[in-house]
This record gives sequence, structure tokens and C-alpha cells, in this order.
Amino acid sequence: MKSTVATRHVKGGLLLQVVMLAGCGRAVRAPEPPPLNMAAYQAETDTWRMKRLDAIAGREGWSTVAGLFWLDDTTYSVGSGPQNAIVLPERHTPAVIGTLVVTDSSVRFRAVRRAGVVVGSVPIDTLTLASDKAQTPTVLQSGSVTLHLIERGGRRALRVKDTAYVLRREFKTLEYFPLDTALRVVARLVPHATPRTLRIMNVIGQTEEYRSPGTLEFTIGGVTHHVIAAFEGKDTSQYFIIFRDATSRESTYPAGRFMYTAVADSSGGTVLDFNRAFNPPCAFTPFATCPLPPAGNVLSVPIAAGEKRYAGPHGATAAEITPPRALVPRRS
Repeated sequence: MKSTVATRHVKGGLLLQVVMLAGCGRAVRAPEPPPLNMAAYQAETDTWRMKRLDAIAGREGWSTVAGLFWLDDTTYSVGSGPQNAIVLPERHTPAVIGTLVVTDSSVRFRAVRRAGVVVGSVPIDTLTLASDKAQTPTVLQSGSVTLHLIERGGRRALRVKDTAYVLRREFKTLEYFPLDTALRVVARLVPHATPRTLRIMNVIGQTEEYRSPGTLEFTIGGVTHHVIAAFEGKDTSQYFIIFRDATSRESTYPAGRFMYTAVADSSGGTVLDFNRAFNPPCAFTPFATCPLPPAGNVLSVPIAAGEKRYAGPHGATAAEITPPRALVPRRS
């Protein structure tokens, strides 16, 4: 998932990695995390939250996502007119801006003359689109709308963003639990005997593979918990944690939250800071492909730290749903 801090939203340069939460064990004394300067920690948290807000409500944020269209090998007309196979937000783009030609090997966009479609500030005619898996993805723009080719679970889709979209115009603020240093805990990496491959399901029923180097062991409230750490793709700079806990019943997003942490150091240790837990993109838009926590990724204890349930229209949606049929474009 990307986004900009929404999905890449909070980790700085984000490339996803997943951590699968497992069960609990005996009561033990938790090791102490490194000393903390509270004034500096508060300032760092405020900066992190500002970046997080931009990842959701900024010009590239998740609240701008106005559509997601899964593509087959065919040709699609694109524009704001209702006759198009891919219908863009009305009044924000011309009635027809071009056609999308999808084959097994490429996705090409042919712009309508004088439709004003640009990449950067350069008008385009015909262009092969690079997906979000490429080093430099293509971003087509027409008016306030941008088009992005994405790849998920072996399929391609066109993601539509609109800086004037209603979910951005009516965005509610992000709310957080008070900082709690007791939920900033030390974890120890226990390597697998051999590397493992995990298959994680997302909200539309697709699965993606993640490499796992081992498990992380940590304590909350004196009770031991274990997590299976994993990396996505080639990135090994941080772990991505997807989890659900007892607060999801009432005060946090029902489907679970995300969190990032540094990989274990040379001694095998890292710090899990649940004050940096945040809602997945699906809490802000119905057009996201968020991974879901597997059955074992549920903590029985409440983690009253990090981002609370979003007050907008999708903030209380469990997300274990099939996307609306409108996500499937009509064939031209």
C-alpha cells in the first residue's frame, strides 16, 4: 500500500512489511526501552502526526481517492461523462479525456486532443503507463484529477484521485490517545530456523507474499507476546505491523491498525511504539486495498495508544467487505 504517508504516509520512505501478531505467554518483567527525553519525544510525535495528517488530508492523501477500477485486457474510454467505461468525478474533468488500452504486457493511454492531460506539466498524446511498482510511476493529470496505475495480487487497476473530492472537503480531524510510554516496549527478534513466506489477505480477497526473518517477543502488562516479522519486496529497513486489539470494539478502527518499527539491531532488539499505531487507508476511503490481520494477529489486551477511530463515514467500517460493483469499469 502507498500513499504517501497514508500508506507510505508515516514511515518516511515506506515500502511495506507486515508483522503478524501471535498469542500470549507467561507473565514476565518487561525490559526497559532506551531512556526517553519526554520534551523531545513529544516534539517528534507532533511532527509525526503532522506528516500523518498530510498523508490523509493533503493534496496526495487518502481522502482524495475517488475511484478504483480493475482492468482486463481491453480498451476503456475515460472521462467524466456517464457514457465512459471509467467515469471520473463530474465537473472536474472533460467529458472524455482519452482511452486506456490494456494488453497482457502494457497499459497505454491515448489522450483526446485538447483534453489537457499532462504528466508533470508536459501535455501528452500517447503514453505507456508505469505502475506503482516502478521506480517512477506515471501520474496522469486532468484538472483536479490524477490517474495512477497500481498492481495488487497479480492484477492491475486504475486509481483515481481528486483534490476536490468530497471526502477531502469534508475531512474530520485525526484523534489520538494520550501518549503512554508504557506502550513503548522493547522487542527481541528470534530468527526462524529457515526463512518463511507469509500470505496476507487484503480487503478484496487478494493475497500477497511477504518474507519473514523471524518472530519478535515483547511484553505488555507483564504478559509475553510474540509476533512474526516480515518484509515486503526488497526492503529490509523496517517492519510493518498490522494488528487488532481489544480497543477495536469501540474506540479504534474495527479491522485493525498499522505500525512501523526499525529492524532489530545487532543485539536482536528493537522498540515497538504503539503510540505510533495508525488507521489503514480503508478507514478513510472505500477505494483502498488494505491488508487484514490474520486470525492470529489479535491481541486480547487493549492498546489504548496511537490513532483513534476516525469520525468520518468509513471510520467504523470493519473493512472485511467486497468492494462495490462500481469499481468494475464498463467495457467500451
